[in-house]
Amino acid sequence: MEIKRKKLLRPARLIRGDTIGIVAPASPFDKVKFYQGIAALESMGFRTSVSENLFITNGYLAGTDRHRANMVNRLFADKTIKAVVCAKGGFGSLRMLSLLDFQSIVRNPKIFIGFSDISALLSVLFAKCGMVTFHGPMVTTLADATEETKKNMFLTITSDIKPELKPKKGVTIKPGIASGPVAGGNLTTLCHLAGTPYTPNFKGQILLLEDKGEAAYRIDRMLSQMKLAGCFDGLNGLALGSFEDCGKLDEIFWIVDDIFKENKIPILAGFEIGHGTNNFTVPMGLVATLDADRQWLAFHEPATVSATGQ
Repeated sequence: MEIKRKKLLRPARLIRGDTIGIVAPASPFDKVKFYQGIAALESMGFRTSVSENLFITNGYLAGTDRHRANMVNRLFADKTIKAVVCAKGGFGSLRMLSLLDFQSIVRNPKIFIGFSDISALLSVLFAKCGMVTFHGPMVTTLADATEETKKNMFLTITSDIKPELKPKKGVTIKPGIASGPVAGGNLTTLCHLAGTPYTPNFKGQILLLEDKGEAAYRIDRMLSQMKLAGCFDGLNGLALGSFEDCGKLDEIFWIVDDIFKENKIPILAGFEIGHGTNNFTVPMGLVATLDADRQWLAFHEPATVSATGQ
């Protein structure tokens, strides 16, 4: 079943003193890193809201599916919460997608940030609600995040800049220029959405992919599965983030070039997005231009709106 996308909703940008709600949609987390990440958010000038229920565990999950979904639903419905940042990725986001209150989320759009396993939520919230989401640092990853990563996150969610990303060591796999909404995230997570009611449809979009700890043959298998499922039909462009501990990058780039050999699209690799040293924040669902020749990804408008809607 294809999800019909709604009108694009850009959430309100944050100001110092706003409250960020913390949610755990996937795995349990290390408390030391968690509180270090909370300190990082508070050093940016934000308040944080941490429920005692956040620390509930259920095996390798941060509580039951219903519990984790209710946490997401409750934070979106709470008018005092201006943004939601995920505590950790790991595993489990896909399990609670059908329990989300999408109607409530549409009525209360707000900044939602995460990556890795959280890509399932980023993808579905954009597809189902038309809401711009943010592929970026989580609370536990902020504990060890570089200053560049934290500064980029802060500017993206608090200012009226039009985000622009330029890889320091870009690799042009296929030349060209294309525009479209940016979508995607973690390859493994997106692949496991295929065949579900939330199967990704990247037609007319710029697809961003990253991963960690996946051998080259598994990356080949996942891309092949998504290609056979039609996920890449009508794709406008492809941007590759970090592929940490995935073997030789040249081999991954060859696989990508081969899988997309029939697609006349620009493909640019080397973005500092994902599990690498830097993890820059990307507005998912926002229209951008990918220029694989000049090696940049430039968004057409700010990721957020002011309180007056500008």
